[in-house]
Amino acid sequence: MTIHSEHPFATPDSERSPLRRLRGRLPQAVTVWTTGAGAAREGWTLSSVLVADGEPGEVLGLLDPDSDLAAELDPGTALVVNVLDAGQRAVADAFARVAPSPGGPFRTGDWEQGPHGPRLLGAQGWLGVRVLDGPEVHVGWSLLVRAVVETVELDADRSTLVHTRGRYSAG
Repeated sequence: MTIHSEHPFATPDSERSPLRRLRGRLPQAVTVWTTGAGAAREGWTLSSVLVADGEPGEVLGLLDPDSDLAAELDPGTALVVNVLDAGQRAVADAFARVAPSPGGPFRTGDWEQGPHGPRLLGAQGWLGVRVLDGPEVHVGWSLLVRAVVETVELDADRSTLVHTRGRYSAG
């Protein structure tokens, strides 16, 4: 048995999209977007996120259109954008569906129900948002989700989980 320092089935650099490789070099905060309550909860990890200040503020996210979360996002849907703490890597991987989470991703981490949906306890911060009306817009291979910010909370004493070049770090 050999232990590899890199993923043994990864696409070689020479065959990877140059645009995707460049995007991977742009550090991004890791968020988990959640909605629903009880057995109807759903969530997904997003790091392609933009927060636009204004009156009102907005948040934009690029979501996998085949995700279970995408199917739940009608105009007016309430969401929580959980900004993960540097120690919440397992939550990021569970909601990205790249690590096992027996019983579903909400079994990873501690959650409480809020008016916008499930909130991750110990997160660096969170936004309570509502999906805006408008036509469905696809950007590249992603679904553009645009939402108005209704509530903001952050914990200045925590570090943000950051994703760069396929790895996590504290930001």
